Amino acid sequence: MGTFRRTIPDPSNQKLNWTKEPLSVLIVRKHLDESVMIPFRDLLIWLVEAKNMVVLVEQSVMDDRILKDDKDFQRLQDKLSTFKEDDDLTDKVDFIICLGGDGTLLYVSSLFQSNVPPVMAFNMGSLGFLTPFRFSDDFKTEVSKVMQGSASLLLRYRLKCVVVRHDTEPTQDIPHVKNIQKEDVWTKTHKLVLNEVVVDRGPSSYLCNLELYIEGRRVTSVQGDGLIISTPTGSTAYAVAAGASMIHPSVPCILLTPICPHSLSFRPIVVPAGVEIKVMLSPDARGTAMVSFDGRDRMEIHQGDSLRITTSNYPVPSICATDQIEDWFDGLANCLNWNIRHQQKPLQTASSVSSFESLEAESSKSSQVSLLNGNS
Repeated sequence: MGTFRRTIPDPSNQKLNWTKEPLSVLIVRKHLDESVMIPFRDLLIWLVEAKNMVVLVEQSVMDDRILKDDKDFQRLQDKLSTFKEDDDLTDKVDFIICLGGDGTLLYVSSLFQSNVPPVMAFNMGSLGFLTPFRFSDDFKTEVSKVMQGSASLLLRYRLKCVVVRHDTEPTQDIPHVKNIQKEDVWTKTHKLVLNEVVVDRGPSSYLCNLELYIEGRRVTSVQGDGLIISTPTGSTAYAVAAGASMIHPSVPCILLTPICPHSLSFRPIVVPAGVEIKVMLSPDARGTAMVSFDGRDRMEIHQGDSLRITTSNYPVPSICATDQIEDWFDGLANCLNWNIRHQQKPLQTASSVSSFESLEAESSKSSQVSLLNGNS
């Protein structure tokens, strides 16, 4: 009889270990926010002049009016490399630094449709649930520690999403989504997402009527406003607003959450990472549906098209400010106010109150304390 050994992953063992010292760094800042300009410029100057790194920035940075008029930035311009959104950055960058909010990190994820370098995300946005670092005068120490490999690492799962055209035609033999390539002729779109894929009814006034398959088995019909297919990272985004549970990013799974389902018993479910999820329009659907990927690239799907999803082989290595557990629960408390409430008052027991006279004395004492606190 064979033996079965199960290894439970230990989050404390996931550490950042460079095989070689990082030589190139990609810096992405939040767009249309002037408060990011000074930190962005200071970081560029330090990385180029003090650390002698190859620094890549977006092409639009060179055309920014505020930066172009800055003397410190002017002496730096010729030393910077630039890229455009559709450029292939694979194997060109050792390290990424984000200055912005969660949306900036989602944008960085979209730039890499295969391997992603380690990402250090500074919170300079509105929410900051995915960006654990705080930018301050001590940013040089924080970045230096990370470049030395002294940091915990969180591998954030992504979803591989493929829209296949007319996959019900008998002449086509569509492989499992994990084997579909971007250049395959039947592929309509091919993307990796960090948060979620959303299928909804778009501008139509009709119910969204979808068929849901998992590993080729028809599981159920989805009738309502739509369906959210999310990663554990995305569980705290749109999914939780639609009634899903919050899942730690290290849990290998995919979360399926209906949006305003017509059936009251249709609750969110969690399925194992790596399974193939297929969503198609029902033959009885009265209209088309819309699909979006991390809130972007919205497109329409028609009868015969199918959306196929599985866990990608290319996660986003997110650098922790402290560690996987503390960063996540800090985010729940600070960004989402999770389980924050006024505490109940303690009961006055018989051991502390023995008569109406003592109750009156306690009440008078409490009133005086409240009055003093109000005056102060």
